[in-house]
Amino acid sequence: MGKGGNSEDAVSGKEHGEENMAAWLLGIKTLKIQPYILPSLGPFDVKVRIKAVGICGSDVHHFKTMRCANFIVKKPMVIGHECAGIIEEVGSEVKNLVVGDRVALEPGISCNRCSLCRNGQYNLCREMKFFGSPPTNGSLANQVVHPSNLCFKLPENVSLEEGAMCEPLSVGIHACRRANVGPETNVLIMGSGPIGLVTMLAARAFGAPRIVLVDVDDQRLAIAKDLGADDIIRVSTNIQDLDEEVAKIQSTMVTGVDVSFDCVGFNKTMSTALNATRAGGKVCLVGLAQSEMTVPLTPAAAREVDIVGIFRYRNTWPLCLEFLRSGKIDVKPLITHRFTFSQKDVEEAFETSARGGNAIKVMFNL
Repeated sequence: MGKGGNSEDAVSGKEHGEENMAAWLLGIKTLKIQPYILPSLGPFDVKVRIKAVGICGSDVHHFKTMRCANFIVKKPMVIGHECAGIIEEVGSEVKNLVVGDRVALEPGISCNRCSLCRNGQYNLCREMKFFGSPPTNGSLANQVVHPSNLCFKLPENVSLEEGAMCEPLSVGIHACRRANVGPETNVLIMGSGPIGLVTMLAARAFGAPRIVLVDVDDQRLAIAKDLGADDIIRVSTNIQDLDEEVAKIQSTMVTGVDVSFDCVGFNKTMSTALNATRAGGKVCLVGLAQSEMTVPLTPAAAREVDIVGIFRYRNTWPLCLEFLRSGKIDVKPLITHRFTFSQKDVEEAFETSARGGNAIKVMFNL
């Protein structure tokens, strides 16, 4: 697992009580490791020493542009939200965790009061406070304080890095639940970036017998094939090629596309998904690249193709951890680059993730 578990470096080897440091986003492509004063520990909170943090596409958007969709960074913010660590302190009312427990952290704190929260759709809460989504500070830090009910104990055979991977994997799990993927569902996935790949792993764990991935990048498609895609198809960015590519997808799938996941979110990817999916099938929009799209909605509606959206996830961590524990899902091959928590490495890690190329998941070991 690379440098995972090594706590002897200058940062993670600090004595208890020394200053808590975090990676602060100060401006476009400007990250600085600076002190981070934590909120006080509430009765139901825990203090976690963070040991593994992954870089997400949204983190890269914040890093490059100081915004991600409608979330705009207006003041210095601690970045990061895909994380796992070790419990260092527990609040007076915490019963389910003890000091020393290794945990994966679900990064979003909902209000628990609104109608959406009360109905169990807490991921849609308007008052959500989400690590590293402005204005809420994130988790690329030595320590964070977090509600104990959002910290999930890792099985003994699941590493801290794998624990941090529960966050991106949760997107794939939630998407498969929303689309009702099962052993009779043939799946098309548009996009073989990190979210396309975790959606593929989740779909397989849910029993999907045949999964085809589509992308414009040969390198990414090769990775998808290595990770278990039944077939891969390279497409162009040209909308003129759409009909020909849909025909190729349908012939490659053989039995018809039951569910398509658009893990990109462009006019062309969504149009391809809508046209390629069989009558009575489903299209799940996962990627949100464009806020508005022009797509062939009417013919899809006439074929009773259902369109479902997802936003993040809900109630996914226990299932993620069970899939990892049982070996039904292996996320380790997705971790392609590892960095320590130093000023130089933080900068280099974000540049590596922003470049893309052969980088899938860039991981910090603290």
